[in-house]
Amino acid sequence: MAKHDPDLSLLFHALADETRRSILSRLAEGPAPVSKLAGPTGLRLPTVMRHLSVLEAAGLIATTKDGRIRTCAIVPEALSPVRTWLDEQRAIWEARLDRLDTYVTKATKERAK
Repeated sequence: MAKHDPDLSLLFHALADETRRSILSRLAEGPAPVSKLAGPTGLRLPTVMRHLSVLEAAGLIATTKDGRIRTCAIVPEALSPVRTWLDEQRAIWEARLDRLDTYVTKATKERAK
């Protein structure tokens, strides 16, 4: 059975939503106040706040508050577990496909004899 990492599940859950991915894309350009993040989504502020809560719970963003203004910033190193998991999966599947290619090549040569 595959390893179950709850942190990885949180990250994939956070990344599964298009709105959250677009917020992360915007934050990749630099920190932004919540009101600027909410504008392009077309969603009401409470809904955007829920999306931001999911991103923050996954460790993908950090928020600071200065007076009434809450500013969000991306935490790029939080994606490291996702990258590691995907790299492991890629290696597994490339090895499987290499073995399949070897088998098919060998079977084809034997059939041609």
